[in-house]
Amino acid sequence: MIGQGKAWKFGNDVDTDLIIPARYLNTSEPSALAQHCMEDADPTFPNKVGEGDIIVAGKNFGCGSSREHAPIAIKAAGVACVIAGSFARIFYRNALNIGLPIFESPEAAEKIQEGDLLEVNEASGQITNLTRKETYQAVPFPPFMQELIKAGGLVAYVAGKGEQ
Repeated sequence: MIGQGKAWKFGNDVDTDLIIPARYLNTSEPSALAQHCMEDADPTFPNKVGEGDIIVAGKNFGCGSSREHAPIAIKAAGVACVIAGSFARIFYRNALNIGLPIFESPEAAEKIQEGDLLEVNEASGQITNLTRKETYQAVPFPPFMQELIKAGGLVAYVAGKGEQ
């Protein structure tokens, strides 16, 4: 269980420049990137997002450039996961590479409103909207991918397997 978090809602086609503006790409330090996460979409987001909160967006989340800085900024900001109607393929891959849980659910993306309290079960893909007393379904990752995410991403997963 990812736990409970407040929903922060964004629209369709949120590109990587909205997630982390290019002017801040002179660093790859997660804490520095977190200070500017989503600020071009919502200038107050970095100051109001809380640990364990959840980004909810429409279709094609993470489109644009292939930089890994975008999911790093989201994860470092304390966001527990991202729920979207769909993800740009390179963002999808980069998110998994750094261990950021993502869930595709067009129904959840449409029905969840900003401020709703959500709970996500990563094993089953069930998203519960505690505010609206609704549940939505995302396709869960297979067990191997769940292990990779829990390990903190691909590099951490491979490093952990090497120790065995």
